[in-house]
Amino acid sequence: MKEVKKIVLCVVLSVFAIVKISSQTGGITTATPFLLIVPDARAGGMGDMGVATSADAFSLFHNPAKIAFSNRQILTGITYSPWLRNLTDDIFIGSGSYINRFSENAAWGADFKYFSLGQIDLTNDRGESNGSINPNELVATGSYSLKLSETFAMGVSLKYIRSNLTFNGTEGNAIQPINSFAVDVSGYYQSLEENYGNFNGRYRIGFNIANIGPKVSYTPGDEDFIPTNLKLGGGFDFIMDDYNTISTTIEFTKLLVPTPDIQDGVDVNEDKGFVQGMFSSFGDAPGGFSEELKEFTYALGAEYLYNNAFALRAGYFHENEDKGNRQYFTLGGGFKTNALNIDLSYLINASDVNNPLENSLRFSVSFDLGEIYEDY
Repeated sequence: MKEVKKIVLCVVLSVFAIVKISSQTGGITTATPFLLIVPDARAGGMGDMGVATSADAFSLFHNPAKIAFSNRQILTGITYSPWLRNLTDDIFIGSGSYINRFSENAAWGADFKYFSLGQIDLTNDRGESNGSINPNELVATGSYSLKLSETFAMGVSLKYIRSNLTFNGTEGNAIQPINSFAVDVSGYYQSLEENYGNFNGRYRIGFNIANIGPKVSYTPGDEDFIPTNLKLGGGFDFIMDDYNTISTTIEFTKLLVPTPDIQDGVDVNEDKGFVQGMFSSFGDAPGGFSEELKEFTYALGAEYLYNNAFALRAGYFHENEDKGNRQYFTLGGGFKTNALNIDLSYLINASDVNNPLENSLRFSVSFDLGEIYEDY
């Protein structure tokens, strides 16, 4: 049984476009890399960052602790991002979220993300049609955040993960669906607004250790790490007056997964458990400390907000050329009424490596409802 070229296109590019690819360049591969895809347009306009930005309807993906600082009781939203739009029109990632800040100091939320690899037509050895399949991946998340002080909160999330890339009914299909779980542990600090002479300001600091979970298996006897990921960021809001605010943020990320160390044709790190792999990931690179530093990515982002109604955003994302070489600029904008938020973002590739989000718009719609909280 043979699959059409689209199988190779969808599976290979979707699996490897996000996570570091080649062992020849010292990259790191994991299962379920869709967990790292940023779904929302606000973050997409600021270099795909969000661990230390202000809270919004899509905070659960970036930093669950932020939801205890939501300025409305209920935040809910949906996102849509086309994938590989230059090559096909039926691959996309979408998400929906709901956040409820039910008290001054606590909030809970739920999030669902779905990655569709489109319809794949199958043929037999004679080139005759043999039906079609729709590979897909999804993650469902439940989160809770609690303020430990007026300015600091911690959050935790529990995730159910499913990856179904199987070709049901085809001969020689050894790939099996993945069903697993993971947790996120996060923290968020937001200072009180202070006067700095000609303007007011506040600091923001956040961290999130995302996708902490066991290894999974696409094929029997062959286990892979999921993309456990550390995010750490900080930012500052320049509150110029009642109408104009400029926010700047920087974010660093690192996969907490062992770096491949090939000795005599065998990766000596692949048999580590996921907990051991997390802690050893800070010092297991064959190239030593200098290679460990290359495994960090960074992003810079800025947002200008006028009258809490109109936003302009820009950002830059950088990954070392030996670890995947993703480098791109982003632009974005947003419009807000009393309850409705609409955000768009666009990615400009700055690397020789193709990006699956090139030449496409990411789109988010969210609603701010219920009681107003004054944390600022």
